[in-house]
Amino acid sequence: MALTYNRKLFDEIERGREKWEGELEEAFAIRPERLERFSTVSDREIKRIYTPADQREQDFSRDIGFPGQFPFTRGVQPSMYRGRLWTMRMFAGLGTARVTNRRFHHLVDAGQTGLSVAFDMPTLMGYDSDSPRARGEVGKCGVAIDTLKDMEDLFEGLPIDRITTSMTINPPASVIWAMYIAMAEKRGIDRAVLGGTIQNDMLKEFIAQKTFMCPPEPSLRLITDTVEFGTQEVPKWNTISISGYHIREAGSTAVQELAFTLADGITYTQAAIERGLNVDEFAPRFSFFFNSHLDFFEEVAKFRAARRLWAKIMKERFQAKSPRSWWMRFHTQTAGCSLTAQQPYNNIVRTALEALAAVLGGTQSLHTNSLDEVLAIPTEEAATIALRTQQIIAEESGVANTIDPLGGSYFVETLTDRLEEEAMEIIEKIDAMGGMLAAIERHYPQMEIADAAYHYQRQVEGSERVVVGVNKYKTEEDIPVELLEIDEELEREQVRKTNLLKEGRDDKRVRDCLERLGNACSGKENVMEYLIDAVREYATLQEVCDVFRAVFGVYRDPGIF
Repeated sequence: MALTYNRKLFDEIERGREKWEGELEEAFAIRPERLERFSTVSDREIKRIYTPADQREQDFSRDIGFPGQFPFTRGVQPSMYRGRLWTMRMFAGLGTARVTNRRFHHLVDAGQTGLSVAFDMPTLMGYDSDSPRARGEVGKCGVAIDTLKDMEDLFEGLPIDRITTSMTINPPASVIWAMYIAMAEKRGIDRAVLGGTIQNDMLKEFIAQKTFMCPPEPSLRLITDTVEFGTQEVPKWNTISISGYHIREAGSTAVQELAFTLADGITYTQAAIERGLNVDEFAPRFSFFFNSHLDFFEEVAKFRAARRLWAKIMKERFQAKSPRSWWMRFHTQTAGCSLTAQQPYNNIVRTALEALAAVLGGTQSLHTNSLDEVLAIPTEEAATIALRTQQIIAEESGVANTIDPLGGSYFVETLTDRLEEEAMEIIEKIDAMGGMLAAIERHYPQMEIADAAYHYQRQVEGSERVVVGVNKYKTEEDIPVELLEIDEELEREQVRKTNLLKEGRDDKRVRDCLERLGNACSGKENVMEYLIDAVREYATLQEVCDVFRAVFGVYRDPGIF
């Protein structure tokens, strides 16, 4: 297809812009612009106006193209939302499995089309509810899962053979997945029909979120085991969700989120290839997870640049042949870090704008944060409003009627190009260090994120950047918001349940399973079948994770400043 780039024409446009600004110089003096400098949330300076002259030399077919065709800038599906809307997947987890099961049923009845599990802190760290380390934290920031019985209770009555499940967990992801598979098989559901995602992304934990168990190398080994097992046994399952969300929540810029996430994806791809897997067999089941922050156009451009970059990386760097391997399929969550405790009803508006950016950026599934999420686990009412936000965007706004409606915008296309180029520069820098594991050891991504977070906070505190209700338009009014409180009795109930199950199981069979698992960890065997065998006998989450800790060691954050 002919080049859309015409140097002579663009020079003429640029001269026209200069003439326009010159002619309006007096008008600008009479009515000065509101700010001396306009910039995005990531502090990317924004020009007064954008024209075709701002875009790099571009070939429509090569750089933009059509939805469902390389390089997928405009979307991975040919029909996008005209064929099927994104999956509305609300993140939920509170107290015990039975309490969370009721919330899941409420959300499904309200029109949610995918399940998403939030786990409590002890579960995220690989500890049971009866551990001294878990006291006071059981069920507080998500659901407590100690054993297969909890997994059975969590999904009771839900059609897991027809609805996909996302589980946001990292250090013990393989154990939780083993429980899910064992639970499904106890219900007579073949593992081959199960669809869903485990986050299972430890690299971003070392970079940003900081829930740790084992050191980086063995963590990568366990992740590669899940990729191999899923490719062979659970072909509809996304065995990893490579996550930029928590990188952004830690304070990164949009381009850092994009670059570090894709660099993590490169590391996981390389590890699977070194295991002996064919890239076109496992890569189609890789998925991604991004943050949708407040700067509307920067976020839309980020999503478009992400798809184009990943397609090029998979096709050119890893020589993938299947177009499905080139696809970047991603889930999006609106930015929790953008929510404020002050004037919390403003959070509904923030979430709506962030959700709209994710949709216009072409997300495959979406979680919208609730207005009270900065204060507590969302109430049913707040979660329903958040879900209705997605449904109004889908059904009433008209944005799903055409594909990539912002494609061709001089501003959006220029931002897309810039984000791609700058992210690639960071990825090349990480390559020069020896890859992401080496970069983490040198604390490169951690320090870059810390610097970006500090810079943003300084801007907010200096009122260079407005946060409505925090540093501008403040009120003394106390706005009452109903908060969900987790009953302390739920922790005691969960501990009793776990202890009772331990008393009734066959301890010898559990010990035998754990011993075989330990031998597999010490060798080179894939651990997944051993995990499924162990949890099927009701080995607890911590008992399994203690095997990992014994064989692989425990990681401690070096705390570099």
